[in-house]
Amino acid sequence: MIIPSLVLWCNYVSLNMFSQEKIRIALCVQKAALHFIAAGNRAEYKLSDEVKQAGFHIEPNELESVSRSHDTKTLESHGGLEGLAKKVSISLKDGVVSSHVPVRQRIYGCNKYAEKPSRSFWMFVWDALHDLTLVILMVCAAVSIGVGIATEGWPSGMYDGLGIVLCIFLVVLVTAVSDYRQSLQFKDLDKEKKNIIVQVTRDGCRQKISIYDLVVGDIVHLSIGDQVPADGVLISGYSLSIDESSLSGESEPVGITKKRPFLLAGAKVQDGSGKMLVTSVGMRTEWGRLMVTLSEDGDDETPLQVKLNGVATVIGKIGLAFAVLTFLVLTTRFLVTKGMKGMIGQWSMDDAVVLLNFFAISVTIIVVAVPEGLPLAVTLSLAFAMKKLMNDKALVRHLSACETMGSATCICTDKTGTLTTNHMVVHKIWTCGETRTVQSKGNLDELKSSVAETVLDILLQSIFQNTGSEVVKGKDGKNTILGSPTETAILEFGLNLGGDFKVHRRESEIVKVEPFNSVKKKMAVLVSVSDRAGFRAFCKGASEIILSMCTKIMNSDGKVVALSDDQRRDISGVINGFADEALRTLCLAFKDVNDVSNSDSIPEDNCTLIAVIGIKDPVRPGVKEAVQTCLAAGITVRMVTGDNINTAKAIARECGILTEDGLAIEGPEIRNKSPEELVALVPRLQVMARSLPLDKHTLVIHLRKHFGEVVAVTGDGTNDAPALHEADIGLAMGITGTEVAKENADVIIMDDNFTTIVNVARWGRAVYINIQKFVQFQLTVNIVALILNFASACISGSAPLKAVQLLWVNMIMDTLGALALATEPPHEGLMKRPPIGNNENFITKIMWRNILGQSIYQLVILAILNFNGKSLLKLSGSDATDTLNTFIFNTFVFCQVFNEINSRDMVKINVIRGIFDSWLFMAVMVSTVAFQIVIVEFLGTFADTVPLSGELWLASILAGAGSLIIAAILKCIPIGTQKEAAAVTKNHDGYEALPSGPDLA
Repeated sequence: MIIPSLVLWCNYVSLNMFSQEKIRIALCVQKAALHFIAAGNRAEYKLSDEVKQAGFHIEPNELESVSRSHDTKTLESHGGLEGLAKKVSISLKDGVVSSHVPVRQRIYGCNKYAEKPSRSFWMFVWDALHDLTLVILMVCAAVSIGVGIATEGWPSGMYDGLGIVLCIFLVVLVTAVSDYRQSLQFKDLDKEKKNIIVQVTRDGCRQKISIYDLVVGDIVHLSIGDQVPADGVLISGYSLSIDESSLSGESEPVGITKKRPFLLAGAKVQDGSGKMLVTSVGMRTEWGRLMVTLSEDGDDETPLQVKLNGVATVIGKIGLAFAVLTFLVLTTRFLVTKGMKGMIGQWSMDDAVVLLNFFAISVTIIVVAVPEGLPLAVTLSLAFAMKKLMNDKALVRHLSACETMGSATCICTDKTGTLTTNHMVVHKIWTCGETRTVQSKGNLDELKSSVAETVLDILLQSIFQNTGSEVVKGKDGKNTILGSPTETAILEFGLNLGGDFKVHRRESEIVKVEPFNSVKKKMAVLVSVSDRAGFRAFCKGASEIILSMCTKIMNSDGKVVALSDDQRRDISGVINGFADEALRTLCLAFKDVNDVSNSDSIPEDNCTLIAVIGIKDPVRPGVKEAVQTCLAAGITVRMVTGDNINTAKAIARECGILTEDGLAIEGPEIRNKSPEELVALVPRLQVMARSLPLDKHTLVIHLRKHFGEVVAVTGDGTNDAPALHEADIGLAMGITGTEVAKENADVIIMDDNFTTIVNVARWGRAVYINIQKFVQFQLTVNIVALILNFASACISGSAPLKAVQLLWVNMIMDTLGALALATEPPHEGLMKRPPIGNNENFITKIMWRNILGQSIYQLVILAILNFNGKSLLKLSGSDATDTLNTFIFNTFVFCQVFNEINSRDMVKINVIRGIFDSWLFMAVMVSTVAFQIVIVEFLGTFADTVPLSGELWLASILAGAGSLIIAAILKCIPIGTQKEAAAVTKNHDGYEALPSGPDLA
């Protein structure tokens, strides 16, 4: 009873605790229970027939307990690492056989976490039905049907109520479909976000696979910044340090060694490198169990959504006041009329129907007044932008990033891989006092013949021993290099020189490794040399750093001689010369060591310089044009790189980043500046070379806090995480970026291309301007509908727009309007205007001009029709009032249709240009007009309309089209100061920044 109770308690704790502290407590309790279980029940595991037939010798539950128990005695009881490998039928050298993957997935599970089932479409329908105003209208519809049947009989008495029900059904259906599609879209994006690529050894060779394809028995390669993809046991590693804070809440990194070999899924590699044997995947991992009831919540509301919710609240209150006033005015007039006729004491069911109709109109005014479409438009626009950006190689992790990127005033970008192609090749090499170009086989043969065999041998040792990459032979027999682009270029150079990766690796045993990191800017390895007693340390890294470590040099005869000051100056000149040619420079060095027993780190003084390597990394096609686009859009581009300053300046000039009055500076120099000096220096800063991640973080803080800039930062390394997190928009590289960098970013650039970053900015601006268009359109409809019904109720005692009609208008405004205006794709003109500042008002003076001008036009037209329409249209007969009200309703709808077209651009007169490029906009327009025809001509019984003649249809369309002329006139009226007017009209396309005005929020 004790053991089941413990397990139940563990599950209870893990299922119900959400904070990191509580997760840590849950883990401790579980481990304690599992230690107890493991100690007392190892013999209870019995091998099932299914496991035997599959060729394995350990049960899934027993294997799972090995890593979860964190007990080395448990591991030893299974024969240690080698015993565990035999039980899961794999070779620690060759890994899993690909053909066995399905069997392993069947026995030990897939590497996927259980997800909460997606909400069904009917759940979204149910949510939509819970809208308070729709509930009130449903009650009104039910009462209307009951009273109508009692007074008018079946079926004519139920038409008014059914009309309301029909409109409610349409509103609910469209809302539910929209929300459901968004949920599916966000789920797809979330799945893509979690699809991590890991490196494993399978079929005897190293290869890349999706984290979802990982199985028990896989040998996973881990390096700095990687996420541990499953629970496992360390096979081998160098200085491997793991961050388990996401699991345990402990901020201190955990060192993984042979004495503590257990790794947990979800942890991050903070330092070092290693290989692990996967023992548990998916829901059998520690993290998987804790994730049973923990699921990521949806994105928080974006700043624009918060602001527009405030606007909606204000308008909703105004609408409520108008609705109450309308009901009071209509009811008062009705009572006064009954009193004047002496019938105040006589009441009938007809009177109840009239009062119910007044109440329905008031409720519907609230429905129309509350701009539910504002938050919907933001969500639709952001979701649409996210989907399009996904197609354009940008994965948006946080919804608000699309919106914020539209306001970016500065982009701090990396050089390698972002501005350049990241396809590196060794272009030049300096060794033994001579510089050689190594582009062709002839150049390589000349190099080999001109240097001593000793020099060539130690050069190849340095290349193949001191690397974090690996040369693997694929199934086609061709060599493939797995590793970073820089490492790949150097290894490829070594292979072309005639070196063999496996042969050189067998020559000596690696004793200690210090992996490359962006702080030290170097990598070092200590090996035991087979042909002599002692050890040899190899170093490579930033040229200035490695050169400063060297006191000796190899001459052309292969002898080690002292490095003179003149030679040091000459080598510095070589490094600068390479850098001026936009080559990335690295130095290779070595040191022979007799005894390392008393040293914790690899020696890095008195080294011998082997060579200086110049690596070519061409600028990506289109980057220069993309930088010019940013500059034209008022976005400053700053290059922040760890490279030599001359290399950085050469690339920056080629990209158009560094200008004549711009400043290029090195990280160490900027670190020594006072805050006052930085304030004067930063605005001119265009290139920062030899920078540390802390320098990038400091720059971002200064730009944001002292200059009020909206900063976008690119990064790929683990140490870039602070800067990515601090920036307004963090952009992580999808190809070269580590999982730590991606986790701290808002957007993942899947192709590592700077032009993709510009595309994100373009879509961000499109989101903002599209929401402004929709707000302009909706506020116009709100003002007209509220004032028209209220004024008509006060003056004539009836409202021309009925409940069903207002519901249809509400759907035009909210859902269809949002679909049409909030999903228009960006145009090039958006990148010809300055960024939208953080403090700029959302509703600008130009928007107020358009809203008020259109509202006045529509109110004048509709008021004339309402109070003098019969004589103007020469209507007579018993159906004259119904025909007039239908004509007013029809004219009102067409005014909104044409005003929706006007809202496509708030400044340009020609709003038709490009209208056919947006199929969604055209689909909404066509469906709106088609449904309006159906409502007027065929659904009159439900919508309180009567069929109209062709002349009246034409008159409605012409009255609505008149808003196009009014819009053109309004756009010719200058707004604000002369300076603001010039800002609007300066660009011939009319895409300049809109002057700001009072914000309704």
